[in-house]
Amino acid sequence: MMSMTTALLGKDLDPASRRILRMALGTALAMWFCQAVGWTMSFICPVFAVVILSLPIPAPSFGGGVKFVAALSLSVYAGLALLPFLEYHRGVGTLLFSLALFHSFYYVARGGSPILGMFMTVGLTMVAAIGSVSIDALVGVAKGMTVGGFAGMGFVWLAHAILPDPPPDPSAAQKRPTPPPPPDARVAARIALRSTMIVLPLAIWFLFSASSATYAVIMIKVATMGPQAEAEKRREMGRSFIGSTVIGGVAAIVIWNILRIWPSLTLYSLLIGLMCLIMGPKIFAGRSLASNGSTWSYGLLTALIIIAPAVTDSMGGDTASASFSVRLSLFVFIAIYGTVVVRVFDAFWPDVQRRAEALA
Repeated sequence: MMSMTTALLGKDLDPASRRILRMALGTALAMWFCQAVGWTMSFICPVFAVVILSLPIPAPSFGGGVKFVAALSLSVYAGLALLPFLEYHRGVGTLLFSLALFHSFYYVARGGSPILGMFMTVGLTMVAAIGSVSIDALVGVAKGMTVGGFAGMGFVWLAHAILPDPPPDPSAAQKRPTPPPPPDARVAARIALRSTMIVLPLAIWFLFSASSATYAVIMIKVATMGPQAEAEKRREMGRSFIGSTVIGGVAAIVIWNILRIWPSLTLYSLLIGLMCLIMGPKIFAGRSLASNGSTWSYGLLTALIIIAPAVTDSMGGDTASASFSVRLSLFVFIAIYGTVVVRVFDAFWPDVQRRAEALA
């Protein structure tokens, strides 16, 4: 397989181009498959794939892949234990939910895996969006997310099998810099608190809203804003929130309107692949992310979160168009809200910026 791929693509394919092609191939195939089978929460499959393929990391091992999916599904099932408190002792339940959310951000701020942290946050916010409305719906969503997660990981492995990384250079391995030490516990706690303050109010609103299950997909975007806040420095954070939403929104609008003219699963998958190819050079630079690669990767993720559920609703129908518009409007509001929260938080705790940037 590797020799065939080398013959087709050439031996001198640079690392960034290889990662861009891999991301486009894996995401497009995952999107085609999930729309073809049409199970509950099927869009989790390409979302899961693009989260991993948009990072400059090697192919996850089997154990690592299982760990990622387990973090996503177990956080949902573990959240079931909070539901009795949220239903009958809302004060205690809200406090426990807040602590769990803070811990997922603190884990990343102290040097834990950003992917694991994001998936834990997504699982917890799904509890907020759906669990308080219907336990049966939450169990169904948990099953759908687990199946979609394993399917997405399968396409990650498939993309790496078709476009594998070249053998590691022994000399490059010797020159690899020593990873920085984990942030100080107080700095990590402040960073985690800032992320919690971004996500928690929206999660609580969904928690006590009777119609929250209708827009459960919005919580995936809300959940990603916490890790996005931790990945960016303070001056770039608001720009990243707004920029990723604009990038994802414009891409979703273009794809949506093309599909309204010619609704086709094959065209849909090709458009997703083309979107990855267009955004890829903005995400990857050499063997790492570009200078603003995280903004573009979150923009790509935003586009998938907007477009995939709308297509699943009903291809080209009026109801789907209305849902698409509402989701897009909510995403813009959430981006503006997140920017305001960051500025207010850092106005009251300005040393967060100085200490975090000093350690960056």
